[in-house]
Amino acid sequence: VGAGPGDPGLMTLRGRECIEAADVIVYDYLSNAEFLQWAKPGAEKIYAGKKSKNHAIPQGGINQLLVEKAKEGKVVTRLKGGDPLIFGRGGEEAEELRDAGVTFEFVPGISSSIAGPAYAGIPVTHRDHCSQLTIFTGHENPDKEESSIKYEQIANSPGTKVMLMGVERLPIITKAILDAGGDAELPVA
Repeated sequence: VGAGPGDPGLMTLRGRECIEAADVIVYDYLSNAEFLQWAKPGAEKIYAGKKSKNHAIPQGGINQLLVEKAKEGKVVTRLKGGDPLIFGRGGEEAEELRDAGVTFEFVPGISSSIAGPAYAGIPVTHRDHCSQLTIFTGHENPDKEESSIKYEQIANSPGTKVMLMGVERLPIITKAILDAGGDAELPVA
């Protein structure tokens, strides 16, 4: 379940229904803890949050936990900040569930990639000014030997560019985009 960008008003109705029906809620750091008040009495709440270099439960453990709880016959809601399929590792968790024969559904959430700019009054697209949106991560898998991000494509593509999870690497990413021909005068928020 995508928990959205943190504002309880932006949680989907289906997401809330999943929280209310859950026997087990596995929630992450970026999901608003206020959502847990919708849980039924006795629901097990498991924090599986990850901050930079500080993981309450490693990803493999989260995958295993989801499978184990579901195989016990429990209704499990995995609550993830934003949308679970936009740099949220929801796809990896789904692969584990599928491989274990566990049925599941994805409940989309509102991504911070569009909610953050909207709250700041910045349209990521505009009919007269911007007809393209590029969303990229600033935090790839650290075990990858080579980045799959093509900074020259990001630098030279028109439209709005939104980077998620890149604060720690901001100077490196900024340099890579500028070195690839990015506009040093491009407005940034």
